[in-house]
Formats: sequence, C-alpha cells, structure tokens
Amino acid sequence: MDWNVLRRGWPLLVAAPLWLAPMAWSQTEPPGIRGLPALGDGGEISLSDERRLGNQIVRTLYRHPDYLDDPVLQGYLQAIWQPLVESALRRGDMTADLAERFAWEILISRDRSVNAFALPGGYLGVHLGLIAIVTTPDELASVLAHELSHVSQRHIARLIARNNQQAPWVIGAMILGALAANAARNVDIASAAIAGGQAVAIQSQLNFSRDMEREADRVGFGILTDAGFDGMGFVTLFEKLQAASRLNDDGAFPYLRSHPLTTERMADMLARVPELGAAPTVAQAGPVSPAYHALMAARARVLSETSNERLQSLVATQRQLNGPVQDVQTLGQRYAATLAAARLRDAQSVRDGLRQLQAAMPTDPAAQRTIHWLALETRLMLPADRRMAEEHDVFRALVLQGLQSGTRAGLLLGAQGALRLGAEPLSMATQRLQAWTALNPRDALAWQTLAGLHAAQQQAVQAARAEAEARLAHFDAQSALDRLKAAQNLARQAAQVDHIELSILDSRVRDAEALLREQHRESR
Repeated sequence: MDWNVLRRGWPLLVAAPLWLAPMAWSQTEPPGIRGLPALGDGGEISLSDERRLGNQIVRTLYRHPDYLDDPVLQGYLQAIWQPLVESALRRGDMTADLAERFAWEILISRDRSVNAFALPGGYLGVHLGLIAIVTTPDELASVLAHELSHVSQRHIARLIARNNQQAPWVIGAMILGALAANAARNVDIASAAIAGGQAVAIQSQLNFSRDMEREADRVGFGILTDAGFDGMGFVTLFEKLQAASRLNDDGAFPYLRSHPLTTERMADMLARVPELGAAPTVAQAGPVSPAYHALMAARARVLSETSNERLQSLVATQRQLNGPVQDVQTLGQRYAATLAAARLRDAQSVRDGLRQLQAAMPTDPAAQRTIHWLALETRLMLPADRRMAEEHDVFRALVLQGLQSGTRAGLLLGAQGALRLGAEPLSMATQRLQAWTALNPRDALAWQTLAGLHAAQQQAVQAARAEAEARLAHFDAQSALDRLKAAQNLARQAAQVDHIELSILDSRVRDAEALLREQHRESR
C-alpha cells in the first residue's frame, strides 16, 4: 500500500469510515441517560477486534512525520481528557470493560488545520491547529467529549458491523485509504490507496450518520458538564467554526466536513445551556485554568510553524509587549515568543522572555510548571555557548526539579538534562525512568529516552532492550525483534552473564514474535 498519498499526512477527517445507511434508534436506554434513545451496542465487532483494528491503524500513524509526542502538550490534553473519562464512567456512558480494554490514547499531529478524529479501539487524534484556535479549555474539551462519545457509544463498531461482508482488517485498510484520499482532497486517489480497490463514495464513508452525530453531541454535552467544564464551550466552538467556514472555505477546517454544523445541531446545543445569553466566564473554576490553556495554545502555534519568518514574527511580538502581563492572552504571546526564540537559537530573546514570564508567574500550579519546563527546555535547545551566564547552577536545579516532579513532561525533560550533567543526575534519571516505564509500558518516548541514558552509562544490553520496548509500544514488531535479538547476543557475550536479564529478553522475544505473526496474518 502506498502511503505517500497521505501528503500532509494525517487524516483530515474524523473517525472511521463508513457506511451511512440510515440507523434505527434502539429502545435500549444506557445507564445514566434517562428517556433518551441509544443506537445500540457494537453489533458483531467485539471489543478485542475493535482494539486490534485500532492498533493496526495507529501503527501507520506512529511512523508518519506529522506524529508528535510532545510531553508538555500531552500533559495538557490529559488534564482535559482524564476528567472527561471519569465523568463518562460515573454517568454510565462508558462501561468499566470498555475503559479497561481500549487504548484511550490521544495522538497529536503537527498539522495546522483545525481537526480532531476518533479511530477504533479508543484512539483519538488532535491537530495542533485545533489546540491553537480554541480560546478556552472548555471549547477543546467539547471536541474531546464529542469524540469520546463516538467511541464510548461504539459508533465505529456499529458502522463496521453494517458492512459485515468485509473482514475487519480489510476495513482497516479502507479506513486508512479513505483518510489518505481525503488528505489529498482527491477521491480518485483512494483507488490506489485502498487494498482490494473497494473505493466507493469515500467522502460519505468517512462521515458518521446524523443520528450518531446527534447522540455524540448529546452524550458529549453531559460528559462535558459533569466533568466540570462550561457547557457553553460547545456553543462558542460551533459558532467560531461556523463563522470561519463562511469567511474562509479553503480546507483549513476539515472538522466541519466530517462534523457538519447543521442548524439542528446548533439549536440543540443552545437548548442545553441553561442561560442562553450567558457567555463563558473566565473566573469559573474548572479542571483547567485559562492561564494554562493560553500557554498551551501558544505552544501549539509555535510547534506547528515550519517557517523561520513566522517564528521571527512571533519573537518580534515580544518586543512590542511592554509593561506587566495584564491578561492570559499576553501571557500566551510571551510564551510563544520565548519558545520561538529558542527554536531560532536567539539566546537574548529567550532570556528576555523567561524574565517576563517569571515576573508574571500565574497562580495556577499547572501553568507555573509549564513555565518552569520552558526554562529547562529552552536551555536544552540553545547551543552551549549561548546559554545563560548562571547556566550550571540554574540548569542543574531545573533538571533535579523535573526528575522529582512526578510529571511526564518534567521527567523526560529532566532526563535529557541529566544526559548533559552526567554522574549523579544520570543515575537518578535512569532509576526514575525505569520506575515510570514499569508503570507505563506503552510510553515509547520514555523507553527511547531510557535507552539513551543506558547508552550513556555503557549499558549496551539495557539500551538495546529499551529501544526494542519503544518499538513494541508503537507496534513495530519487526524492529523490536531485531533489537531484542541483538540484546540477547550482547547479554550472552558479557563477561558475567545476567541470567535474569536473559530470561526477560527471551520472554520479550516470544512476545515480539507472536505480535509479528499476528500482523502478518492481518496483512494477508
């Protein structure tokens, strides 16, 4: 299958493919929702099959250049996502079995277009363009709640089940092919991208049915508000996207094509907000503060930029911001300018930006940590001869703070810093990451970082195994198997053979071989 047709790479449309024959409302009422119809269960597709199908699809996305694992942004998305998942469980909109067996993983794409999508097995995708355009955490939470509802109500499984003539793995190829065709904005490409040549009405296949969209709105709204977010986030986001599509229909808002904002959907959301005329209040306490959101929206804007001219324009903004920070918008602008300056290796602008941000330190702990991590991250990005004069002591303190923080962003940034400091911080970072990966075995970036720490300490066997675990976390069975076998050879050639380590390697080799056999079966 030729994935070069992905061009900009990621699915520009949400969710899964598939077949829009009218769906009848079921009379079954899910727990936690009174007096409202549901669309049924997952039909013939089991939870295990749906999860495996999702794994097959994301294996391709992990390898794409637009895939971004940014620990700082991931921490922000998790701050929104976890309250939504907990709300869905409380309300009965997600079963405990579904919560346990699905991935519930958010993938970030560098794409600047405004989009989010759901895939089988509990995988969701968010484009940087969406994070950058929303003005409140409630608006982003409304998108995630909607996509969560598509998965928790098993819309994808039901759509797949309707086309029961197709094997799930063929359908997986059709999903990726259809997404590729849409990314290129050319339906004809699908015939080349879809294995088996089953390309019919690709655009319509990518859309959920109207009934499913309404159900995702209804369930998502309940999840959103029960999680503590402002329900007006749904309304303001709809209004913003609708206005943008009228003013500029250049394809930058693919979310609108897969989730058309009909008058009916808009009216339904307005009817669910108790006080229609009330605007969202920034003072309202919620899971995520406005300051934290402003910093993360700014980060998304910078990370999506590929042009030095645009980065220089962001840095120039900092020079125009005189006086103290008076609102969260200014705070975000200064964060964006500082990060952009670091990408341009402009040490003086980085110093100025950090000084301004630290003088305007927000009261929210999450926003405070974000600025601390920026201070560490920018020092890692600047060449050694351009770092701050007080580099060593401040840098060491920031590294230790990151390693001791208990957060993924702090730990991974601290580990990168430990590689430069060596000695005691290096050993501490290794211990911390070993503990982290034991609890989070599918954290590929943590495993890759741990591999670098082992290599720096001349621990070749452990480094090779950590690299293999990183590949396994992304379902790259063949690469993982190659590294595991290399680790086995190194372990057997050591002066003192570590039989415990060899036993672990033997077990992981069997796991990788089993995964590789399964992937070969699915590709036939």
